[in-house]
Amino acid sequence: MDTGVDGNRPITVSRPFGRFGTALVIAVPLLFLGYFFAYPLVAILLRGLTTPEGLNLGIFGDILGDRTLRGVAAFTVWQAALSTVLTLAIGLPTAWVFARFTFPGKRLLSAATLVPFVLPTLVVATAFLNLLGPQGLFGIDLTGTLWIILLAHVFYNFAVVVRGVGSFWATIDPHLEDAARTLGASPWRAFRTVTLPVLVPAIASTSALVFLFSFTSFGVVLLLGDLSHSTIEVEIWRQTTSFLRLDIASALAVLQIVGIGIVLAFYGRFERRVRSAFRYLQPTPRRPRTRGERVAVPTILTGAFVYLGVPLAILVARSFAQPSGGFGWENYANLVDLPDRFAAFISPSSAIANSLKFASVAVIIALVIGLLAATALTYSSRVVSRTFDVFVMLPLGASAVTIGFGFLIALDRPVDLRTSLILIPIAHALVGIPFVVRSVNPALGGVQNELREAASTLGASPLRTFLTIDARIVTRSVFVGAAFAFAISMGEFGATTFIARPASPTIPIAIFRYLGRPGAAPFGAAIAMSVILMLVTGAAILAIDTLGSRSDSR
Repeated sequence: MDTGVDGNRPITVSRPFGRFGTALVIAVPLLFLGYFFAYPLVAILLRGLTTPEGLNLGIFGDILGDRTLRGVAAFTVWQAALSTVLTLAIGLPTAWVFARFTFPGKRLLSAATLVPFVLPTLVVATAFLNLLGPQGLFGIDLTGTLWIILLAHVFYNFAVVVRGVGSFWATIDPHLEDAARTLGASPWRAFRTVTLPVLVPAIASTSALVFLFSFTSFGVVLLLGDLSHSTIEVEIWRQTTSFLRLDIASALAVLQIVGIGIVLAFYGRFERRVRSAFRYLQPTPRRPRTRGERVAVPTILTGAFVYLGVPLAILVARSFAQPSGGFGWENYANLVDLPDRFAAFISPSSAIANSLKFASVAVIIALVIGLLAATALTYSSRVVSRTFDVFVMLPLGASAVTIGFGFLIALDRPVDLRTSLILIPIAHALVGIPFVVRSVNPALGGVQNELREAASTLGASPLRTFLTIDARIVTRSVFVGAAFAFAISMGEFGATTFIARPASPTIPIAIFRYLGRPGAAPFGAAIAMSVILMLVTGAAILAIDTLGSRSDSR
């Protein structure tokens, strides 16, 4: 048994599997993540830092001495910083609205803000191509410019700011600002001197996440940057697939891992402050009262949802523009029977079937490993739990391209898995596991110990108690984690580009190849597949929101 503290009252959490069972529950996720996550990263480090003759630090000198690669590294950093600033500038007003006010349809609109974030990056890129590409709605072609990349990054990361800052902002007592106003402070001064200092940890941790997602951007930059703008992520892919320079790719991956580590350390520092503050504050939203609030709230919401909705609406509308002229279902019909000369050896229906198959397997893997990890976090000692928690969360901040590249150079022993299709759902599951853990762990840890004690007094064994009480209570949270894992797998692109075989493409791989083919038919098929992918991920988010809200109301 482990003894913890719940307020001032000690609690005792029993191990339902015994000491050996608990150790096994920890060991399985550790072995899985150790072999499929940590080992490939170590292999990349060794490949980038060593040669058969010994330590090779000269490769980094070659990178820094190469003007093109030096420019790639610089662009990666400053575009991520600029994306972060713009996302905060656009997202914070909407975060304020959701944090401070109640209004009709708030829950539905809140769920809608999350849709762009979980959309596959290739769908986001395709939507902006239809808006600001060669055949864009406004007749302005921004492809290959910094601006279209920044607009797509803000679109993609908007929900991170609204959810990350807004959920914390909602817990800050508005009477603190009101008190400052009664003392003569203007609204801006009251916000700057009272609310903003309290928000700093949430803004800082959220900024770190936005920076991280922009820093490791792949699909958006690859498609919209048109290779005239390249991040480290894109350059790793290009050095591997186009130039076969695995040494350069490995060294770039090492530099990226170092950068990700710095950002994650910054994020962790402020995230701990956010979590500690959440324990003592309660949400206090209200209806808009003043004239300024009644104008600002609908104006901000309208602006936000026009920005989020227009690219997706145009994507849907363009999917009905037939290659032969007019509007209809031709693009969707082509998904079943695309002409061979356009298909480039890719069957759209096969790609859809592959994605569904891989996503199903990825969900099973993510649930098994994630549930074991969440159980281990709940029933382990505090020191073990904290250390294990950090390790389990690491794939969430890792680069998908780095994971795929690591698979390619590392998983040839003891059995060569590099040509095995199982690597695709495993790569997808690595990113889904942290979502399963984060969905299940709070629910599992929130089970009242009195229920377990009551079952124990009635003669139930620790394992039976776990199955009849804990397992039933966390069922909804398990479905939430499964929906996240499914949505992530359906849209994963970065790692899949390295490990997918030509005969077994996924939907994102097929979309990318179609967009590279000339002619209206493959372009229309790419748009239609993007819409299907958008609807699938949107349905997953709706399921997450519905199950999550029901779980919260219990």
